[in-house]
Amino acid sequence: MMRAAIIVNPATADEPALRESVDKTLTAAGWSTPFWLETTPDDPGLGMAEAAVAAGVQLVVICGGDGTIMACLGALAGTDVPVALVPLGTGNLLARNLGVPTEFADALAVAVNGVDRRIDLGRVGDQPFAVMAGIGFDAAMMADASEDMKRRAGWPAYVASGLRHLRDPVMNVQLRIDDGPPVRRPARTVLVGNVGRLQGGLELLPDAAVDDGLLDVVVVAPRTLRDWIRLAWRVFRRDRTQDRHLERFCGRTVLIQADRIVARQLDGTVIDDGRSLDARIEPGALVIRVPRSAATAA
Repeated sequence: MMRAAIIVNPATADEPALRESVDKTLTAAGWSTPFWLETTPDDPGLGMAEAAVAAGVQLVVICGGDGTIMACLGALAGTDVPVALVPLGTGNLLARNLGVPTEFADALAVAVNGVDRRIDLGRVGDQPFAVMAGIGFDAAMMADASEDMKRRAGWPAYVASGLRHLRDPVMNVQLRIDDGPPVRRPARTVLVGNVGRLQGGLELLPDAAVDDGLLDVVVVAPRTLRDWIRLAWRVFRRDRTQDRHLERFCGRTVLIQADRIVARQLDGTVIDDGRSLDARIEPGALVIRVPRSAATAA
């Protein structure tokens, strides 16, 4: 019989109820009793994903948010084991960009009845990301949003945090895309994306696709509060115009070097502050189970 491994972040779930629902759904679909693995504060997912692969399961189901997913991806990349996402976090941006429902029962149905889609994986050093990596404002915003605030308010907690950083000093960055010449720009933040949509369907990187073998880059550089408002309105209206406040690039490798130490993040998880972000793409490294209707979507 087919067997799945279930990786769950107990901090984001009512685990007894979750186990009952998952076990019932898989058993009804003809699967054997799943192999359950809980993340811990010391290991948010890597060890559990390694154990799942070693057990030879036919499906890995990750129950958690983007941080839990990111922690698991390094062990799942290149294995060809299908990965199903059951979103339980604050952002759930990978699931949203792939068309995976955010409702628990619907996401679980996709895990059983969906189709497999091969997608790219980004890396910064040895650390994987499937959504976006960032340096500057966006990472500072995420670092300043407390876990308690996120639990109580959800993703609007990032808005409140972001307002406190709108007047952070502009940094000067140098970009090197693939083997091209260095590009120097002032910036509030630089994002490197494997996908393009943010919360609410906002498309910050409208040309990004999870399976095109490329990383998409956006340099965001508003200087005043009025610039921020105009920029937000442009993104909301899906205006693709580029100027000194918003500029986009793409490539297989991206090196960002800042003029000072700033905050950095991968898929919403804050990593150590630093002066650089060196990202690369691994084409087709992951197999994700998605709804049939989203099998070829961007």
